[in-house]
Amino acid sequence: MAEPRNAPTRSALVIDDERDIRELLVMTLGRMGLRCDTAANVTDARALLSRNSYDLCLTDMRLPDGTGLEIVAEINQRHPTTPVAMITAFGNVEAAVEALKAGAFDFVAKPVDLGVLRDLVRQALELHERRRAASESGLSSRLYGESPAMASLRATLTKVARSQAPVYITGESGVGKELVARTIHAEGGRAAGPFVPVNCGAIPAELMESEFFGHKKGSFTGAHADKPGLFQAADGGTLFLDEVAELPLPMQVKLLRAIQEKSIRPVGANVELKVDVRILSATHKDLAALVEDGRFRHDLYYRINVIELRVPPLRERPEDLSGLAGIILDRLAGAQGRPVPALSSDALEALRDYPFPGNVRELENVLERALAMADGTTIRADELSLPKHASRPTPSATPSAPAANNGGSAVSDPRMTDPRDTATSALPSYIEEIERAAIQHALQENRYNKTRTAAALGITFRALRYKLKKLGID
Repeated sequence: MAEPRNAPTRSALVIDDERDIRELLVMTLGRMGLRCDTAANVTDARALLSRNSYDLCLTDMRLPDGTGLEIVAEINQRHPTTPVAMITAFGNVEAAVEALKAGAFDFVAKPVDLGVLRDLVRQALELHERRRAASESGLSSRLYGESPAMASLRATLTKVARSQAPVYITGESGVGKELVARTIHAEGGRAAGPFVPVNCGAIPAELMESEFFGHKKGSFTGAHADKPGLFQAADGGTLFLDEVAELPLPMQVKLLRAIQEKSIRPVGANVELKVDVRILSATHKDLAALVEDGRFRHDLYYRINVIELRVPPLRERPEDLSGLAGIILDRLAGAQGRPVPALSSDALEALRDYPFPGNVRELENVLERALAMADGTTIRADELSLPKHASRPTPSATPSAPAANNGGSAVSDPRMTDPRDTATSALPSYIEEIERAAIQHALQENRYNKTRTAAALGITFRALRYKLKKLGID
């Protein structure tokens, strides 16, 4: 479909050593309102890229003097807002995956299906506009951090968002794995489509197939109407499988087939339905170890782990703590319509000394509680109510034992000299504090609906009731 006459002319670079292919692509893109430059090799393409910027680039994988991967690298470095799509030989899955890993936005197989090509071009042009707007407004990143670890993660995210490859996100609980997944979706070619997160550990095993693939009316007791599944809900967008390690083995088999075939069969249906979904997955567990133990299928592991991203824990980026705390307090205070409090020097010191096993999620909970308890415009260390903990070890000292301290910072207690005493007295209460904080935060997030809270925590309703009683939470 041609662009309106008054629309700004968009441009594309087409790189292929076959004249017939170049002419076909130029004709198709021209009818969509794009002005096209062409190149038959890497050298000519580089010359054009040195003089011009483009809204879109289509490049063949094999070229007389190099490969399309060189073009992808060149554009990623010099023209980061320009999406690149790779043209590959039909059935050459390895080449397609290699291109996606390198940062290509998508790929199209020869012989080129014009309908598929037009859809790809439309998505690429929309992506280019979003990237350019984000770049101009300085909002290209949604993950805060000035530390080298976060700078590296953001740089990788920018590249990963351009592709359609499955991404496996690792990291401890509370580091922000879902935020990473949402950023990949928001900055990628599927941003206009749905983002569907699912906690794999919160779905009962007997309902899992119906939840993922949907069901037909009458397919089982209680199926009173047709119900679309998560794959259908995410069609055209992204399906985020959080805590993917919790999937039972029978469901892993069915999920693998759905990903490979790009189709699903609802429970009780006779025909399969095509779905177009990008898979992102995450877990805080060691998935490779579960594969070795036979508790996770190796073929599914390799299918979802085309690109692996590790999100660093908060203790590995202490230089981000002060700025992150400020951002969280700004948001919390703004939501309550009150002035943003400052953190006193002793409060900042206590935060820096605390190891934050619950990571950013725990920091949010600590600050939300402190904001509620603070009387003035400054939050003091004692208002943080940090759990007792052992201070971080240094090269010249062994870890000190936890001690009661009103400020919440770690000090050594000379009465505690036996490490066995520390283990037996401090650990249970420390774990209880972490559990209490996590449950209270989940209750607040779910407006004290215990059924939703249990699902968010990945435990049963009965287990939640037991923990509420045990921890004395009303």
